Amino acid sequence: MTLIGPSLMCADMGNLQESVTRLDQAGVDFYHLDVMDGKFVPNFTMGPDLIRKIREYTKKPFDVHLMIEKPEDHLDLFIDAGADMISVHTEATGHLQRTLQKIKDKGLKAGVALNPSTPVSEIEYVLDVIDYITVMTVNPGFAGQKFVPLMNKKISRIRELIEIEGYKVDIQADGNIGYHTIPDVIGNGANMLVLGTSCLFRNDITLEDAVKKLRAFLSEQKAGIKSGM
Repeated sequence: MTLIGPSLMCADMGNLQESVTRLDQAGVDFYHLDVMDGKFVPNFTMGPDLIRKIREYTKKPFDVHLMIEKPEDHLDLFIDAGADMISVHTEATGHLQRTLQKIKDKGLKAGVALNPSTPVSEIEYVLDVIDYITVMTVNPGFAGQKFVPLMNKKISRIRELIEIEGYKVDIQADGNIGYHTIPDVIGNGANMLVLGTSCLFRNDITLEDAVKKLRAFLSEQKAGIKSGM
């Protein structure tokens, strides 16, 4: 099953509570929350207080994507705020394995996020402490960027590595995930989609209809993959 998660940095911040409630009722699988510190990436976004506040309005998993330097120093803040999953970037910490293990020891799912230029080899020796891998299909920091085509090849290589090593790890695609890119990313092995302005948060369709339309599209893709086997 392909899981869908709205990227809340793309939502209407003035009506965030309403958006979360409506998306919940529409049947999304998780919420993706980008945290940026203005150092690791050139932007600032959600903090633990905001995450704690919207935690009141849904029981769906919170996937907190830490685009910050030294994430290990701030894990407890986001765990206490209500995170269920936390992903960190390989370049952001000097002790990746230790950071991932700490997340797991707290009872959360641990993820590694890979920038477009980050090689797959960075995760080879931490696969035993990874629950999911976030493949950034754009350079992190801002919404609305163009999809980097070679990321389909990266997703495919990650899937092959996971299968060869025998681990159960989800692959999440994040960045310009829309109807034009979804077929390739799921065809290459992604099973979690982070959704923003490309197909979910749009002015020409309601949130409810956008989720419904996407579910129908994913069902068609699944049927097409099965028929091609």
